Amino acid sequence: MKMKKKGAMEMSMGTIVTIVLLVSVLVMGIFFIQKISKTATNVIDLTDEQLRNEMNKLFSEDTSKKLVVYPATREVSIKKGESGGFGFSIRNTGNAEGSFSYTIDVMEIGQGCQLTQEEAANLIILGKTGTGIQIPSGDVLENPIKIKFTIPDSTPLCNLGYGINVKKDGQTYLPTVSLYLEVKAK
Repeated sequence: MKMKKKGAMEMSMGTIVTIVLLVSVLVMGIFFIQKISKTATNVIDLTDEQLRNEMNKLFSEDTSKKLVVYPATREVSIKKGESGGFGFSIRNTGNAEGSFSYTIDVMEIGQGCQLTQEEAANLIILGKTGTGIQIPSGDVLENPIKIKFTIPDSTPLCNLGYGINVKKDGQTYLPTVSLYLEVKAK
């Protein structure tokens, strides 16, 4: 009689250990899937090589494009207290090498958003302007540009529109390209 009870107790402990291990593997799997999907939508987490590959893919889809933005939707959502951003690259479609420059400007502040133009502009902490970017004729910018936003906890929930203005040799190179930022709750 004692042997059977001891066997039953060992079996239940083994079952409990197995369940705990399976649950922990499941939780780790969910965590890694979330990390992977977050990386796919946030250019700041991409390595330079990954961003370059994405840009080359976007340029190869349409050989007439002068500028491509990643993510291709030109929309990014960033939670309060976090960072994120966009990446873009320029193609020189001219017959000669060109000197390019760009600025990122606030184009639109969503209805009900309680930010000033200056506050919206100050959300950009890297990549607001660039000058003296040399691109040979028919070539693409070697290292794509990252625009990084940091959203303080005090920022109201908002939708903001920004524009990329690109010049070649001091002249407007293409119409303003719009980008959209959504500030989300934590």
